[in-house]
Amino acid sequence: MFPFATEVFAQSASGGGTTNPFFQAIPFILIFVVFYFLIIRPQHKKQKQLQSMISSLEKGDQVVTNGGIHGTIVKVTEHTLTVEIADKVKIVVDRAQIGRKKEGTTE
Repeated sequence: MFPFATEVFAQSASGGGTTNPFFQAIPFILIFVVFYFLIIRPQHKKQKQLQSMISSLEKGDQVVTNGGIHGTIVKVTEHTLTVEIADKVKIVVDRAQIGRKKEGTTE
């Protein structure tokens, strides 16, 4: 009924050789390398850019918070920023909550 099934079993039983553990680990090493270059490395690069942007914020910069609030920085401290979101409306936000710096002209 299955003419090749007996051949396959006969070949696998007669092989009997041991394989080097290094050759068995090659697929895992390749998977890690692919993950590193496609996921880990770009994420680290993006995180470094965000950290440098946050550390370079200064008074007068227009920013967008992670919550989507647009405003202009009016006061800078070590850990917080005071952001003016409307006339005479100011909020204090943590530096880590700044999502991006707006480039271009004022609104």
